[in-house]
Amino acid sequence: MASTHWLLFRLSSLGDVALTSGPMRYWHEHLGWEFTVLTREVFTPLFTRHPAVREVISPREQDLGTGWPGFCRSLAAAYQSSGLMDLHGNWRARLLSCFWRGPVRRYPKQGLKRRLFLLHKNPGLSARLRAHSVPQRYLLAAQPVAPPPGELRPAIYLQPEERSLAKEKLLAALPAGRGGAPVALHPYAAHPLKTWPPDYWRTLAEKLDAIGRTWFVVGRGPGLFPGEAHDFSNRTDLRELCALLAEAGVLVSGDSGPMHLATAVDTPVIALFGPTTAEWGFFPTGTRDLTLEKELPCRPCSAHGRARCPRNGLCLRSITPEEITELLEKP
Repeated sequence: MASTHWLLFRLSSLGDVALTSGPMRYWHEHLGWEFTVLTREVFTPLFTRHPAVREVISPREQDLGTGWPGFCRSLAAAYQSSGLMDLHGNWRARLLSCFWRGPVRRYPKQGLKRRLFLLHKNPGLSARLRAHSVPQRYLLAAQPVAPPPGELRPAIYLQPEERSLAKEKLLAALPAGRGGAPVALHPYAAHPLKTWPPDYWRTLAEKLDAIGRTWFVVGRGPGLFPGEAHDFSNRTDLRELCALLAEAGVLVSGDSGPMHLATAVDTPVIALFGPTTAEWGFFPTGTRDLTLEKELPCRPCSAHGRARCPRNGLCLRSITPEEITELLEKP
């Protein structure tokens, strides 16, 4: 009998883990599969009330190091009748598969193609990489053809009380605007080259004030507006962050985890892409999402935005706050 329960492996990072939620929903709806998710503890709230998720387990820090082989043995023994869905493709997943007794499926990570494209910018490689988003690549771990990206959109399942709490305890402190739901700003990224310079964000906030749009800041970072009611940086847990994004009319963000969380709660995104490009598979896939980028021959410059930039981040600096404001003023 084919497995209907799978242990899904994806340890990091926020966006990559969030993107597993769409394929799991798809498999659950079309094949009746259920999942135990193995991820880092910080990401477990993403799967609260997900209809396809039976449980979430997290390794301890000591398990992630020298204790990993023993942890793998215990997992393989505990889930003997389950399949292993490797949506990470790192050495830990490979070692776990060596102990696994059931079927093992791995997604096509496209690592070699991405590295070659990074070096040569070959149009043929570009077309092959653009053919599938990351959620589609995840789905290809178990079937030969992936549906359109919109059918694999990430999904966060918020309760009404979570959204009410975001309104009452957080958004209630904001000044009223005359432009409808507030604009969420996420000015942070794991790698600095993947987000606008701080003065661009401040200019955008000033322009939003000028056109009467309420705005607020979310995410983990140094805080661009310390002490202001608008700035929720470092003040929310993961579920509260999702609830805030659900109450926003739109999120403006670089290539980041919260960008995918906004799509997962059906909030439109204006995504700013610089050192990373569509070939990497992370463009947002909501029907109302917009991606802004400037075509420069040096893009992409790295797999994750870690590279040093001799042009001082020209790809993102070429996108202006005025462009964002114009988009937000459109009916």
